[in-house]
Amino acid sequence: MLNVNLDEVKGIAILEPNEKLSQNDFEAASKVIDPYIEKVGKLNGIIVHVKSFPGWDSFGALVKHLKFVKEHHKNVSRVAFATDSPIGSFAEHVASHFVNAAIKHFSFDQLEDAKKWISGGDKS
Repeated sequence: MLNVNLDEVKGIAILEPNEKLSQNDFEAASKVIDPYIEKVGKLNGIIVHVKSFPGWDSFGALVKHLKFVKEHHKNVSRVAFATDSPIGSFAEHVASHFVNAAIKHFSFDQLEDAKKWISGGDKS
């Protein structure tokens, strides 16, 4: 399951997977995030907050994840990975070539730093 918490005041969505990601997880995330983007025009940022990345439960879930990124990356200014998983560093260095959003990796315990960075309080 993917928990999605949207801070509408700061325009930040925090995504917290607690098991392998499914196609339904990305559909549920879209139902939370899309109305906000339609109303405001963009999302300041997304934070993926997970100690260790759980992966996907199927190839279809991976495809749905890629489609989610494709449909949302132009409407998101920054993406933070607050994780101790190696995927955080990978995403920071590789995904930045494929999406418009700025991407930065933080350790799992640096969730508040990730929020601050997305809000523009940390320009680095």
